Amino acid sequence: MFIQTEATPNPATLKFLPGREVLREGTADFRDAETARTASPLAGRLFDIPGVTGVFFGYDFITVSKDGADWQHLKPAILGTIMEHFMSNQPVMAGAGPAPESSETEEFYDKEDEEIVLTIKELLDTRVRPAVAQDGGDITFRGYENGVVFLHMKGSCAGCPSSTATLKHGIQNLLRHFVPEVQQVEQIA
Repeated sequence: MFIQTEATPNPATLKFLPGREVLREGTADFRDAETARTASPLAGRLFDIPGVTGVFFGYDFITVSKDGADWQHLKPAILGTIMEHFMSNQPVMAGAGPAPESSETEEFYDKEDEEIVLTIKELLDTRVRPAVAQDGGDITFRGYENGVVFLHMKGSCAGCPSSTATLKHGIQNLLRHFVPEVQQVEQIA
């Protein structure tokens, strides 16, 4: 098994491509070891590596975030853990699907703005999310209120130094161009 690695715009996150499907649907974002161990055997094992602070699963990639340690020391352990996991044929997730993200799935917007929200979601799904996935992350719609779009950034995008620029200059400009009602875009946890 050959696992490719790619740098991301976030220097604290590295993208791993195992050459196979990781999650069939959705994404899973783990920011603590306890949640990871409960929801995913693979994420739990990755958190056992000293210095790992976050694990994110996409369709065909895994991003791992670190704190402090050098990639040259962490990368071999991470590659070994991913390889061992896939060679053992264990499921990536302990349950039937991605980890529940209840706080992230609750959307808020006025029903009168439903047409605007549908347009925003379509733009995010077709133009923004594919580009963000290339960098090892994901972005989801959380809400719309008084001309402000609220988005949640996950994976390599969470905590990335360039995420503010991506949000303000890239996504905000795109949404304002296609949806004149949008005044600004804000990140929400």
